[in-house]
Amino acid sequence: MSTSTQRRVLLAAPRGYCAGVDRAVIAVEKALEQYGAPIYVRKQIVHNKYVVQTLERQGAIFVDETEEVPEGAIVVFSAHGVAPSVHDEAEAGKLATIDATCPLVTKVHKEARRFADEDYDILLIGHEGHEEVIGTMGEAPDRIHLVDGAEDVENVRIRDESKLVWLSQTTLSVDETMETVGALKKRFPLLVSPPSDDICYATQNRQVAVKQLAPEADLLIVVGSKNSSNSVRLVEVGLEYGAKAAHLVDFAEEIDPAWLEGVGTVGLTSGASVPEILVDGVLELLASHGFEDVRIVKTAEEHLTFSLPKELRRDLRAEAAGKL
Repeated sequence: MSTSTQRRVLLAAPRGYCAGVDRAVIAVEKALEQYGAPIYVRKQIVHNKYVVQTLERQGAIFVDETEEVPEGAIVVFSAHGVAPSVHDEAEAGKLATIDATCPLVTKVHKEARRFADEDYDILLIGHEGHEEVIGTMGEAPDRIHLVDGAEDVENVRIRDESKLVWLSQTTLSVDETMETVGALKKRFPLLVSPPSDDICYATQNRQVAVKQLAPEADLLIVVGSKNSSNSVRLVEVGLEYGAKAAHLVDFAEEIDPAWLEGVGTVGLTSGASVPEILVDGVLELLASHGFEDVRIVKTAEEHLTFSLPKELRRDLRAEAAGKL
């Protein structure tokens, strides 16, 4: 690259924490303050290595299954949601629960229950094994059929084509989801769409920002963990919309200096479970390599917030009342 070529960063906005992630992380922090350590968390509270490590240092203990939590302890359910059977397990173990499921995921759960009660078959578009998918399917396992991409459509077997609806995992690529919906509607013309789009606002907004900057990006860096579905999708969307190269990293030190050779423009964004401190670290590293010109690519404003889980609100109110 010529030394006269200006090096710049196109910084996506919105990026990073969404309202559901913010709520879930604060729920664990407040629980630790309110009840003291340890607080158990079933699965990763959100799919981000740094967040999990930080909460572990504060006294959170992450477990894979409810049965690993000692009887009578407090357990927080992650932002991705759980099946009804997990609530039953917690009750059997005499556990105090704090449900930090993202309200947008809860909406999908409610839709699944309603359509199942109305005797619909439900086609859930999502990735097999993802925690959100497991939780949603648990709401009506006899009625929900997973469709893992457009190539999976031919494998679908249902009872009645006239009573068929699709729902989706909230963190998918919008384009990927609509491609699958198109294939499903071609096969099942009477397929009903959900009353509202299940892809969450934050997932859509972060993808739109990447689509905007990708055509100018010689390199796209997405900050996020490999088990974060929405972060992985951002890499895919960036490449699809014109980025010449794209990489997913948890931390700035994972960036290979060789990636920056011959690069004039770096696009930078972060997944919905990524705190801004990690993006700041990447900006510092890029500045040390001459990428000091940072330009914001803003495609949306986000002002949505969610209240804390009801269990925490109840106890915090009771504590405040006791101090009056």
